Amino acid sequence: MTTEQAAGEPPTADLVGVGAGPFNLSLAALADGVPGLDAVFLEQRTAFRWHPGLLIEGATLQVPFLADLVSLVDPTSRWSFLNYVRVRERLFPFYFAERFHIPRAEYDAYCRWVSEELPSLRFGHRADTVRWDARRRVFEVGFTRVDADGAALSTGRIRARHLALGVGTAPHVPAPLRELAADPEVPVLHSADYLAHRERLRAARHVTVVGAGQSGAEVLLDLLRARPEGREGLTWLARTRAFAPMEYSKIGLEHFTPDYTRYFHGLPEAARDRLLPAQWQLYKGVSAGTLSDIHDELYRRALAGGWPDVALTPGVAVTAAERRGGRVRLALEHAEEGSRAVLATDAVVLATGYARRPVDRLLNALGPHLARDGSGRPLVGPDQRLVLGDEVGGAVFVQNAEQHTHGVGTPDLGLAAWRSAVILNALTGRDAYPLPRRTAFTTFGLTGHHRTAPDHAASPSPGRGHDDRKECA
Repeated sequence: MTTEQAAGEPPTADLVGVGAGPFNLSLAALADGVPGLDAVFLEQRTAFRWHPGLLIEGATLQVPFLADLVSLVDPTSRWSFLNYVRVRERLFPFYFAERFHIPRAEYDAYCRWVSEELPSLRFGHRADTVRWDARRRVFEVGFTRVDADGAALSTGRIRARHLALGVGTAPHVPAPLRELAADPEVPVLHSADYLAHRERLRAARHVTVVGAGQSGAEVLLDLLRARPEGREGLTWLARTRAFAPMEYSKIGLEHFTPDYTRYFHGLPEAARDRLLPAQWQLYKGVSAGTLSDIHDELYRRALAGGWPDVALTPGVAVTAAERRGGRVRLALEHAEEGSRAVLATDAVVLATGYARRPVDRLLNALGPHLARDGSGRPLVGPDQRLVLGDEVGGAVFVQNAEQHTHGVGTPDLGLAAWRSAVILNALTGRDAYPLPRRTAFTTFGLTGHHRTAPDHAASPSPGRGHDDRKECA
């Protein structure tokens, strides 16, 4: 292993991003449009990949295509999705397809195109350490160049006036199933790896899907469509009380606006912690279309007079798991009944979501400078920057690590461009990207928003009709 830049001083960039998932890719794309801004993004993977195990045929993005990397801030950007289909000479086919929600695989291909064209990305670079150099007033990031298998090739350093952490999430495996999931010989896997094991799962006599979110629904539907009628051998389990649809009303979606983000950030910590779990249907439910497709498939299979061999059971927790006699035995507990049972199955797909990767190891050297809340979590300001001591002159911005301070919109792709613009505006100290003052018809809260209604409404003059133009003057 060699060391880069050993003889000279490491380069200094205005901004170094750690991670190149969709959120930091959005930041890189918008930073590309800021004249004079020197930005570098380090990503340990050797190429962009977005949930490759869940790019199931026919699965669509749950947000409209306008929730790309840049459009909701700068629709004229060369990095917009519309420009991507234009460059690919598919603009007219896309126009005639009348798709507001694009295939998930197409979103992945679009992001990969951006990642391959942007000059600021450094794939195969794993950020290892971050420290504040008080003498030079810059951050120093130590990194390792790695190959596709993660083997170290060389080490290096880069300095940054500011940082942006977008380290993403990792598949979450519930504690009772971790030992089995860690054994490659046992057919217990996370939905993140579904496509790599799909044929093995299709061949299993009985498959259990755990988790009531969109991924669980898509995996169940994909398996169901491939199983013989009457011998489906499928069970869908969930801790939630119902296989519930995601909130998708137009007013309900205003929870994913900057207005709501600002409101949530202004709430007391205890109020935020109470509120988030109660909002699970805003971001953990299943699209109504997918639930409808599952019901339609089940109904079609019942037309011959029998019930399909599919069990859909909500309100159930998996409390233990073991491998016995070549099968996986799941200990189940029903929350409302208080009943217990054991389910023997041949394979388990865990659609149990993702956990945010901790940044404590990376930021270990900054630990003494970090402000934390009552639960020990880093405090994040409204402009996405970690709250650091005054002795640290640079800013550390975070993406998708601030749900406890910024609310349900944190992991939503629809807020990616807006959040990136907030970061760039804070970093440059000017409106590099002008942002709207209001983004929702809903007024969240009363503080700072309450306006006293007039005693009486103005009436049009007698004999004259109402003139809309005067109200807009």
